[in-house]
Amino acid sequence: MRRLCSVVGCCFLMVAMFVFMCFNHPAQAEWYIAGQAGSPFSGSFDQSAGTSGSIEGLRFPQHLGLQESPLYGGKIGYYLDDPAWQWLGFEMEAYTSTPHMKQQGIAFFEREANPPTPSFVQETSGKNVRVTTWSPMSIMFRYRIGTLEPYLGVGLGIYFLHIHDAANDTTVSSNANMGLIGKGGLRWRMTEHLALFAEWKYNQFDFNFDNLPIGSLSGGGQGQYHTHIAVGGIGWHF
Repeated sequence: MRRLCSVVGCCFLMVAMFVFMCFNHPAQAEWYIAGQAGSPFSGSFDQSAGTSGSIEGLRFPQHLGLQESPLYGGKIGYYLDDPAWQWLGFEMEAYTSTPHMKQQGIAFFEREANPPTPSFVQETSGKNVRVTTWSPMSIMFRYRIGTLEPYLGVGLGIYFLHIHDAANDTTVSSNANMGLIGKGGLRWRMTEHLALFAEWKYNQFDFNFDNLPIGSLSGGGQGQYHTHIAVGGIGWHF
C-alpha cells in the first residue's frame, strides 16, 4: 500500500509537471499525437527468487524466455518551438502487449549456495502474460536534418504485469511497478503535419508475485522483467 501511494504521488507530480510545461507557453510548443504498433523481442524474466511457499529460499536467476507478441498504443508530446530549444521535448505514452511465457525447464538454486549449483529442475507449463506500460513523462532529444528527425528519449515507466496459469486457473498481478524506459528512433516528416516514425524501446522493472505455480511448486517471490521493443507509427504535428 505504501509503494502504491508513492507511485501514485510520483505519477501525479510528473503529470502535473507535464501539463504545466505543455500549457505554460502553448504558443512556443510543437504538439504532436501518434499511434504506434510493433512487437517486443528478446524479453525475459530474470533474477527471480522465492520468498514464500514451497519456493522460499530458492532462486532461479536464469533467463525465463518470453514470446514475441503484438504491441499497440499511443503517445502525446511536444517539442519547444523556440529556435534555441527546438531539440528538447517531453512525451507521455502508453502501450500493452502479451509476451507469453514459454514452456521450459527452470533450474532452482539454493539462495546461499556457494558456488551456485542447481539443486533440481522443474518443468513449467507456458503462462499467459500481459504487460501494460504507462510512461507519464520522458525527456526527448531530437536533431533535425531536413525532413528527417533522429531522436532519443529516457523516462519513467509505470508497469502493470499479469500472469495467468491456465493449467491451474491461477492469476497473479504486480501493479504500479516503477522502472526505466529508454527509446530512440527516426521520424520522417512527410508534410508539415504528417509524420512516420520507426522506434526502438527498452523496458525494465522489478516486480513481486504471489502464489505462482512453477511445476509442482508454488509460492511468492520477486523478479525482473526486461525487453526490447520495435515499433512503427504515424503521427500528426500541430
